[in-house]
Amino acid sequence: MTWTEAGESRTARWRSANGRPAPTRVEVVDDSLTADDANRMASQGVAMLWHGDFHNARQILNALDRRVGAGKKTGGIPADQFYRHRQAASHRARILGLLLIPLDPGPVVPLRRAPDIREAAAEAYGEIGEPSVVSLHELVGAIGAHEWRRNGVYVEALQGRIHPHYGTFFPTRSEYVDLVATAALPADTLAFDVGTGTGVLAAVLARRGVRRVVATDNQPRAIACAAENFRNLGVADRAEAVLTDMFPPGRAPLIVCNPPWLPATPHSSLDSAVYDPGSRMLFRFLNELPAHLEPGGEGWLVLSDLAEHLGLRSREDLLTAIEAAGLKVTERLDTRPTHAKASDPNDPLFQARSAEVTSLWRLVPR
Repeated sequence: MTWTEAGESRTARWRSANGRPAPTRVEVVDDSLTADDANRMASQGVAMLWHGDFHNARQILNALDRRVGAGKKTGGIPADQFYRHRQAASHRARILGLLLIPLDPGPVVPLRRAPDIREAAAEAYGEIGEPSVVSLHELVGAIGAHEWRRNGVYVEALQGRIHPHYGTFFPTRSEYVDLVATAALPADTLAFDVGTGTGVLAAVLARRGVRRVVATDNQPRAIACAAENFRNLGVADRAEAVLTDMFPPGRAPLIVCNPPWLPATPHSSLDSAVYDPGSRMLFRFLNELPAHLEPGGEGWLVLSDLAEHLGLRSREDLLTAIEAAGLKVTERLDTRPTHAKASDPNDPLFQARSAEVTSLWRLVPR
């Protein structure tokens, strides 16, 4: 990334954990910048490289956030509400991403009153050995993710904590975990957990007595996260994290998959745990499941019907895909969400969230 400072051209390495492109219009700013000026510059697509006090930069970021807003409740059909909600969130992320912070090797933030961000930055960006620039909004997110990782998320079904790494989905919704924790096991010899993320479902299966669980993911961060959680929970002798695309080699009597629930395009690494473009992972899991099941085995599809209430995918689409894959449903276990948004009438997607049901579909070859 290049910019002009004191009449000279400067260059630094642009870093974005979410793959955002480097800004092309950059101006150096300091503590004299007002929130109104910052909002005007960001609205014009001008990035602001901060050279003032770190805490003042945080205040400007908060002021920008208040001015931009996101996700206000609007009328219309649910699908339109969803797309407007996502557009607003994307606009908010773009605006907030234009306030930039320098990083020196270490990494350290060379600003007054800057916190120690070495561990958080390393988890998000890896080793930083040269002058760099990052979005303050993204760095604040990395700091928050580091706190989540350090403190962990308590999972009742495990009687323990899952520690999510940066870029892996936080298992804060207990209902889908509880479904896997209580459904009757078809066998206790072997299970595959496809798209494991933090490894929470694989750990639950191992705690339930499954003698070997192979947990797969195509993201190295997720595999490192799952393996660490298996060690912390004392199930590493039964649960193994494997970097691969979807299914591991061989067959199993139980294969579990909790794919992203909404068929939409992800805009960040964390989005990929929520949004599945065109339901590709869902349909691929269904189509390839029979070839990986042992005779008499079954697949567990853990899926919310939120996409149906938003008009993004119909129940008929799902049932048709199950039938086309040569599968049949032997049982469906349902539960209602307990998270705060499901009962918040001010949430922009309240209509759909309040009707949501999460299900465990037990599937066998026809």
